[in-house]
Amino acid sequence: MTDSLKSPKKIELFSRDYYVACTVGGIIACGPTHSAVTPLDLVKCRRQVDPKLYKSNIQGWSTIMKTSGDSILTGFGATLIGYSLQGAGKYGFYEYFKKTYSDLVGPDIANKYKTGIYLSASASAEFLADLALCPLETIKVKTQTTIPPFANSVFDGYSKITKAEGFGGLYKGLVPLWFRQIPYTMVKFATFEKTVEQIYKYLGKPVTSYSPLQQTGVSFLGGYIAGIFCAVISHPADVMVSKINSSKKPSESVGAALSRIYGEIGFKGVWNGLPVRIVMIGTLTGFQWLIYDSFKVYVGLPTTGH
Repeated sequence: MTDSLKSPKKIELFSRDYYVACTVGGIIACGPTHSAVTPLDLVKCRRQVDPKLYKSNIQGWSTIMKTSGDSILTGFGATLIGYSLQGAGKYGFYEYFKKTYSDLVGPDIANKYKTGIYLSASASAEFLADLALCPLETIKVKTQTTIPPFANSVFDGYSKITKAEGFGGLYKGLVPLWFRQIPYTMVKFATFEKTVEQIYKYLGKPVTSYSPLQQTGVSFLGGYIAGIFCAVISHPADVMVSKINSSKKPSESVGAALSRIYGEIGFKGVWNGLPVRIVMIGTLTGFQWLIYDSFKVYVGLPTTGH
């Protein structure tokens, strides 16, 4: 990112345009990156539901490509739409709540307890963002974990689920999704902010002394490190989201389904697929922060984390 690529328009911090820009940045950062790793996500989800289905990712992709009616891009549409909506809420609301909560407690407390502000703001943002993500996540997981795929498009999946289970069927995985995404996002934002802060402290120069390209490089590194922590802390809930969306019985409550599933897979089962997810989420998170902060620089805003 060079200075010549910056937008000539200067956006006032914490103005309406600022939050709109952050929301758009979130869409650009999350939708394309999540959908780009659909083949990896597809095999991960299927192996979470049935560990014996594929011996490896490569064997899984090979099998999928040879299976009529199946595709390594199964779930791409729901992923793109769902995570674009989630990215909008996650980043837009995070910036809003971070400013709002800082103002509520005052500058002295906010500066002293910055990590608490990051955690509170990111949890609030993800709580709301998941309301938009959940229906698409339900369609995605249901489509990806059935062979042949449950639906051939987002609209087909929506129609089949609502016809069989009503509109509420799209939200049957909301609680497990919150348990996966809220801790994930809290770690993602708080770890990123603190990591970037420590990187600049180690470098020993003020942020403004580095070029936009160097600053976004720091954003990528901080994001990748944060992504590793995200993957580990949210993985058990990720497994349960996959399982509950593929095997929850219509008559079961969410709690009963979670209890039954855990009884079937045990403690070891909730960690199935973790190495793949570390690579996937680390890469995703790194590129999301790179894209998000590059977009912020483009529209004339400072990068995140300083």
